[in-house]
Amino acid sequence: MKNYLLFLLFVLLGSPVYSSDSTDVILVKLNDALKNKAHYVRLKEERILNFKKIKSDDLTKEQEYNYNKTLYTEYQKFNSDSAIFYVKKNLKIATELQDDELLNLANLQLVTLYSSSGKYRESEAILKSIDKKTLSKSLLQTYYVAYREFFEHYAANSYDIKYIQKIREYRDSLVSVLDPNTLNYQVNKIQQIMSQKKYDIAEKQLLQLFDNMEEDNPQYAMITYLLGSIYEARHQLEPRKKFYALSSTSDLKNANKDNASLQELALVFYEIGDVDMAYKLTQSAIEDALYCNVQFRTLLMSEVYSIINTVYLEKEAKRKTELQLYLLCISLLSAFLIVAVIYVYKQMKKVSRIRGELYETSQKLAELNKDITETNNQLQERNAQLSESNHIKEEYIAHFFSLCSTYINKLENYRIILNKKATAKQFDEIYKMLKSTTLVDNELEELYKNFDIIFLNLYPTFVKDFNALLIREEQIVLKQGELLNTELRIFALIRLGITDSVKIAAFLRYSLSTIYNYRTRARNKAAVSRNDFEEMVMKIGLISLKV
Repeated sequence: MKNYLLFLLFVLLGSPVYSSDSTDVILVKLNDALKNKAHYVRLKEERILNFKKIKSDDLTKEQEYNYNKTLYTEYQKFNSDSAIFYVKKNLKIATELQDDELLNLANLQLVTLYSSSGKYRESEAILKSIDKKTLSKSLLQTYYVAYREFFEHYAANSYDIKYIQKIREYRDSLVSVLDPNTLNYQVNKIQQIMSQKKYDIAEKQLLQLFDNMEEDNPQYAMITYLLGSIYEARHQLEPRKKFYALSSTSDLKNANKDNASLQELALVFYEIGDVDMAYKLTQSAIEDALYCNVQFRTLLMSEVYSIINTVYLEKEAKRKTELQLYLLCISLLSAFLIVAVIYVYKQMKKVSRIRGELYETSQKLAELNKDITETNNQLQERNAQLSESNHIKEEYIAHFFSLCSTYINKLENYRIILNKKATAKQFDEIYKMLKSTTLVDNELEELYKNFDIIFLNLYPTFVKDFNALLIREEQIVLKQGELLNTELRIFALIRLGITDSVKIAAFLRYSLSTIYNYRTRARNKAAVSRNDFEEMVMKIGLISLKV
């Protein structure tokens, strides 16, 4: 158990600690940086332009030298031609000042710029013109850097093992004069260890630097590039891709046109068969090298580009063939679709015509249904009227026989009284009885009372329904004990179907003009149309009879 724990601890301590982001997330960020490449370049140009604006005309020569040196630093890995321009200005200023320190610094800066742009003879001539023994410690560092980069650039153009040895010699010399407490020393020391193929030690030191370094640090791209180089030497594809992608993203965001990570990452994608991504990265790397005028990068990329471009063109040709095949299939499908559309269109027209016919038929059926409904309603109304008539007839026949019997009895009683009076020779009494109208008046009053009772028995809501047809102010209010008044009796007779004013006048014992006036006055008080008033009176009670 103890041995197992020790082994596990060893594995954990010995395993590299990578970025917290997964490779997929890092590649998404890289693609985003590639997409916004022009934006980062514009930001760099704006920063340089803003710095140029602060220059004043009253700078001293030393201040102007420092001003130009700042612009050289900005342009060094962005545009070598502009960087050369400002270094040459500093050469002139240093000559005017007769300051060997400033002159040597400018010359050493020019060496790196010349060698990167392919001017190896000019670079070598400048290097040979500088006496190493006269240089200060800080310039000596720059001197070794210039020599190391000179051979790095030359080796890219004409590979030879002796140039690699020179690179190592000058790196060793540089490490010997650098301050061990600086990051520059640590990076160069790690490169020295890597040249000795001590990758485990180099990896451990680089990961320590990486874990404590922010992405905006100028050395971030270099640290991640070196880590990618270690994993390339070990043939570890996934971490190699990851750290080259981190380095490439940093270079893109910093608008660093002199970079190696894009080229290396392009080779990674070529190896895994992602030719599209490899081609995109190669294109970007060549654009940067041409923009910055870094000839040695262009030379390094030319061989890689030709291989990737050939494979890419073959793939594009294959895609083109497939596309032509797809276009042919699409054309055939389109033709089939057109035929299908025409067929569907004809079917739709046919369906539309059938729908139109069905609509017309449904309209006719609706009209017939409406006619049937209206006929039904009329039949129901007629049935209701017949039912009402039958009901009225039954009621009136019963009352008629009752009244007839009553009046026969009354006539018999009246005959007996007259007979008694005649037997008793009471002729004055007989004459007086015959002359009196009291009997007739009483009988009429009894007749109207019976009529009112019978009618309201047939139509109990007649008074309320009749008033509903009148305006509120003109509605009829009956006296206490009164069932119907004259006006209501007139319209009660109309409701029973007796519409002739002559008959109404004879029944109620009024003149014809009086009946006419009553009817006209009622129409004028109607809350409904005057023309429809009596027709609506005749419909009172129909609903109740239907129910």
